Amino acid sequence: MDKGQFLEIIETELSISKHSPYTIRNYLDANAKLLDFIQKDPENITSEDVKTYMVKNLQDSKASSVILFLAAIKFAYTLAVKRDITISIKRPKREKILPTVLSKREVKLLLNAIPNQKSKLILSIIYACGMRVSELTNLRIKDLNFNENIGHIKQSKGKKDRIFNIPSFLEEDLQSQTKRQKELGMEFLFTGPKGKLSTRNIQKIVKKAAQKANLSDEVHTHTLRHSFATHLLENEVDIRKIQKLLGHSSISTTEIYTHLSTQELKKIKSPIDSL
Repeated sequence: MDKGQFLEIIETELSISKHSPYTIRNYLDANAKLLDFIQKDPENITSEDVKTYMVKNLQDSKASSVILFLAAIKFAYTLAVKRDITISIKRPKREKILPTVLSKREVKLLLNAIPNQKSKLILSIIYACGMRVSELTNLRIKDLNFNENIGHIKQSKGKKDRIFNIPSFLEEDLQSQTKRQKELGMEFLFTGPKGKLSTRNIQKIVKKAAQKANLSDEVHTHTLRHSFATHLLENEVDIRKIQKLLGHSSISTTEIYTHLSTQELKKIKSPIDSL
């Protein structure tokens, strides 16, 4: 079995298993890089080869990147070669890195730095509804229900559906956008010159706006989702309700925002004040 046949088998199995395009791309990339570096047929790759690759190529990588690489190799070789060549390799502990969060003032600065109304509406709804950028690009006109002021996110991460509330502040703009898209015969709420809007386009909008607003280089599209959750927590919204709005399977995933919220900490007085 050569490299091409091996990767084709892996891609087929990943597709059958309904893995996301992101996972398929990363798994194929990891396996292709290992084979290119070691220069052996897949059946002859050993645990020592994997370790050699990791020492030469992943020494400065984050633990999450190493874990992803090993998961990709394990999936491929367990499936295609019927043996786990990663079984003797110890996984690093995943780093606990707190995500970047904007204050409400910084969110306002970011949005005001966008001159284009359509781009501003895109980022506004991502923040206002705590959306992942892929959820926004996949949002269809039929997913919005203005009679009940709710929207439906279909088959998001983890293949789950959920609803979101349409903010009153954005309702008029969203209805206008819906009308324009219907007149153009479009299926999706937002499209670009070549059809469906890409996540890369939205990331460029955020980066350019963050630079214009003199915000951190660490501001990305997902920063708006993190900020949405943190600001709800600061407004004393129950964390289980935030979990549902974000579409998290586990409350432990949502609990990271309890470490990010500073508003409640500011209210705590030192015991010395009551002496």
